[in-house]
Amino acid sequence: MKKMFFLWMGVAVSAMTWNASYAQEEQESAEVYLEEYTDEFQENFFEALKQKGIQNYDRAIDLFLKCKQLDPNDDVVDYELSKAYLLDKKFVQAQEYAIEALLAEPSDYWYLDNLVSVLEQQESPLETIKAQIPYENQKLKENLALCYFKRKQYADAQKILKELNNSPLVLELGQKINDSIQGEKEKTAVPVVQQEERNTDDPVAKLRTQLEKLLAASDYKNALTVSKEALDTYPLQPYFYFAYGTALNNTSNANKAIEVLESGLDYLLEDGPLQNNMYRELSKAYTQIGNTQKANEYLNKINSGL
Repeated sequence: MKKMFFLWMGVAVSAMTWNASYAQEEQESAEVYLEEYTDEFQENFFEALKQKGIQNYDRAIDLFLKCKQLDPNDDVVDYELSKAYLLDKKFVQAQEYAIEALLAEPSDYWYLDNLVSVLEQQESPLETIKAQIPYENQKLKENLALCYFKRKQYADAQKILKELNNSPLVLELGQKINDSIQGEKEKTAVPVVQQEERNTDDPVAKLRTQLEKLLAASDYKNALTVSKEALDTYPLQPYFYFAYGTALNNTSNANKAIEVLESGLDYLLEDGPLQNNMYRELSKAYTQIGNTQKANEYLNKINSGL
């Protein structure tokens, strides 16, 4: 349900800049799903996203609360309410709805990342709410270690990893944390050179090659599925954030694309073509939702000549 709702959300927001070239089958699929929601819910949610985008947080919160009344069990509404309250610096309410969203989807990385942000704003440790969330959930702990790694809180990330059973993600994240710590100690280290020739037996390389072909062919529907699965399996690979964000951008889900792409920037080790491609997609996504200021901001970040 949540994944489908994100699709609807993107379709609704993108309606501000509707392009007649969108594929007919995607439009029909969205229309069928929209029938599950009342016109009142759609109008309130759409307007709430718009108001949040122009920093009218009180109005956005009121509209999200109306959506909550119409559909009390929708965790996406809880998530959006938490983000709006956080932007409005109403931390108690932000924390309440962040926890509610996470309880509905304990394995969702974005819900947990939002909760960590709420706690950070209050300078409150995770221990204060540990009893209120399914902390023993293995996927939740993996996501928590990722959240700390992204924030360069390496000691906290290592502490979480010690509580987990070995898995490919745990081992890879542990190595990346060690590399990051070592890199901070050696400021004069030789920069890593991108390796163009890929090991054909490497599953990451295979997925990247597959996604490059799908994106080159503008097959965004299949790219959306493959990139989402790739990112779930390898959440430390920045290219998969780019591929997923690009697919979202081209399947009428600009808001989710922004969230994914901006998160992916945190995993880039150096400037280069991939970073600039992410900036281009972010500019495109912000243009779709009508935020020209942010769109131009990302365009200006692109290195000249690349």
